[in-house]
Amino acid sequence: MTLHEDRGRAESFGGAAERYDRSRPDYPAALFDAVLGDDAGALRVLDVGCGTGIAARQMVARGARVLGIEVDARMAEVARARGTEVEVTPFEEWDPRDRRFDRVTAAQAWHWVDPVRGADVAATALEVGGRLCVWWNVAQAPPALRALVNPVYARLAAEAHAFSVLLGSTARQTPFGVEAATAALETSPHFSAPAVTTLAWSRRYTRDEWLDQLPTHSDHARLSPEVLGHLLDAVGEAIDSLGGGFEMAYTTTLVSAERRAP
Repeated sequence: MTLHEDRGRAESFGGAAERYDRSRPDYPAALFDAVLGDDAGALRVLDVGCGTGIAARQMVARGARVLGIEVDARMAEVARARGTEVEVTPFEEWDPRDRRFDRVTAAQAWHWVDPVRGADVAATALEVGGRLCVWWNVAQAPPALRALVNPVYARLAAEAHAFSVLLGSTARQTPFGVEAATAALETSPHFSAPAVTTLAWSRRYTRDEWLDQLPTHSDHARLSPEVLGHLLDAVGEAIDSLGGGFEMAYTTTLVSAERRAP
């Protein structure tokens, strides 16, 4: 089963929508410089898998007009409450109804979309010369923290330990959506050759902030309450032993391609 076909995991976020919105990080300014350019106020943006609207709000703050597409009504409700217009539907089934956009974006969400069908639908929504821009984060905790928590994950949550982008696992140094998105765009008749850009940034977390965020990731949300509780206790103790906080290094990988003329 490919990741976008795992609908239980794909739609696991809505049960903690408010927590998701308050605990997930924003994206760096340099990312939106690359996605929107210098004249964001003139752009119409379709944000796919908008979740609670974290990226959408950052684009609106730059002047863009943003419409969100979100499969989970619970996530959409939070996004709307914070000012984002949202239509609830799987993107593969969404109908543009002759509307056109300058950007189609997806922040940490394109791996939940069939990449081939998603590219086709994005093409129907984009003006010629518009761009599809999809991106992912890889997190890399500091070595001292990884040394403390990796044995805990290996014991309590082996799947998360082996594959989680969150942990910066060596199995996931390339975000899991990048290769599929790139391959689909390379073979699409609708788009130019995709470009891949990486951006490095960081954010400092307190113990409580990090423990608030962990359950919002699908590989953690699928753990039993008992296992998740033990995991959070152990991670919290590790952070406390390092002074109560840490600096998380992030790499954001952006895949973008221009809509060709038919």
